[in-house]
Amino acid sequence: MNRREAIGVGAGLGVSACVAMGGGVPLAARPGGGAAWFRVSLAQWSLHKLLFAGEIDNLDFAGEAAAMGFGAIEYVNAFFKDRARDVAYLDRMNERAGDAGVEQLLIMCDGEGDLGDPDAGRRNVAVMNHKKWLGAAAQLGCHSIRVNAASAGSWEEQQKLAADGLRSLCELAEPYGLFVLVENHGGLSSNGAWLAGVMERVDHRLAGTLPDFGNFCMDWSRADDADAWYDRYRGVAELMPYAKAVSAKSHEFDDAGNEVRTDYARMLGLVKEAGYRGWVGVEYEGGGLDPRAGSIATKKLLERVRGGG
Repeated sequence: MNRREAIGVGAGLGVSACVAMGGGVPLAARPGGGAAWFRVSLAQWSLHKLLFAGEIDNLDFAGEAAAMGFGAIEYVNAFFKDRARDVAYLDRMNERAGDAGVEQLLIMCDGEGDLGDPDAGRRNVAVMNHKKWLGAAAQLGCHSIRVNAASAGSWEEQQKLAADGLRSLCELAEPYGLFVLVENHGGLSSNGAWLAGVMERVDHRLAGTLPDFGNFCMDWSRADDADAWYDRYRGVAELMPYAKAVSAKSHEFDDAGNEVRTDYARMLGLVKEAGYRGWVGVEYEGGGLDPRAGSIATKKLLERVRGGG
């Protein structure tokens, strides 16, 4: 069964049934064949410097990923911002991915408003702004869109507001059979306990998380202050019970090829212990290596840790 067929099963039988058949992870998000407990995908943000510089464009991404040995890709909406409803363009993306032999997993959606906006009208606009990306993700055969849980107010108020917006978006996602995933991405969303609480409040079969190994700074204006950071290992452990995707953030490597900010063996141990058997996405954000080399270095590290080396 390929991803598009799996999504069809999710839409026709109910996504909860699809998840049940996949052992807690949607069939669309599970590795295909082989003994490996996860496979490695490439997040488009890894190549953001090349994309913003115009050295490559969105349509080149699938081929770039395949050339580096990746079997699946994760898009960022910023790189085809005005194309969400362009059926012909999305078909070209499908063709490029098919020609490259890579799967299209999800679209990371930013810049569409705060799903936890305290103003009900603006919150509803933000929800509706994401609908076009559900349509695009469905046309591309993805299993999910990734969104943010930005809000304002007290801890409790923000949980309530974010859960309200996310549940409304999950209800919009029902006809598409797509998951709505929240990443730890700044503010209280980078507090694992807070975001886990949001998931409990949403209480919808399509709601999930996309834990990122590195995005646990709750206030980027104080990034040099240790108090602004949530413990990344605790955060990943708290978010993994809801995870339908995982982001392996990387910045720099030592001479042995290990990421210097994150213990990948420890992180992947948490991921595996949670029962996750899906894709793990490379997201290289460093400056010491060029984007392609950094992406490959992260892929090699993940594969080495996966193999026990």
